[in-house]
Amino acid sequence: MRPAMKSAKSSTAMSKKSKAFTEEERAAIRDRVEDLKADKEDGESLVLAKIAEMREPDRTMGKRIHAIIKENVPTLTPRLWYGMPAYAKDDKVVCFFQPAQKFKTRYSTFGFSDKANLDEGNMWPAAFALKRLTAAEEARIAALVKKAVS
Repeated sequence: MRPAMKSAKSSTAMSKKSKAFTEEERAAIRDRVEDLKADKEDGESLVLAKIAEMREPDRTMGKRIHAIIKENVPTLTPRLWYGMPAYAKDDKVVCFFQPAQKFKTRYSTFGFSDKANLDEGNMWPAAFALKRLTAAEEARIAALVKKAVS
């Protein structure tokens, strides 16, 4: 009996890289798989290690955002989410910090998931671009995170 043979068309299609996702997006998907395998008890050390790997100015902003969240809403649990520092309530991500290098953008992002209680009418911001943090941005982040978990 002859072994089954694949058509040339299907083997060629399998050998080409998918154009549906960029390399950065594929890396984020791989990061998410690793996040799911990670020990939930070790979330903070994983977040701090991920922040330590970041380039400047992302590293400094990541450290400061971590401190702001820990100081203002200590009930949030640090964890990785698609390889990014994130903070969860009842194991559901509420907010996250996306460094600029993650998707090669010109700014970092501090964002909120749909679990955040930030609703204001029919439209409200769910993410903020960050170039740097001053006292004003730090105060706004603290207020938004407090509101998000209220």
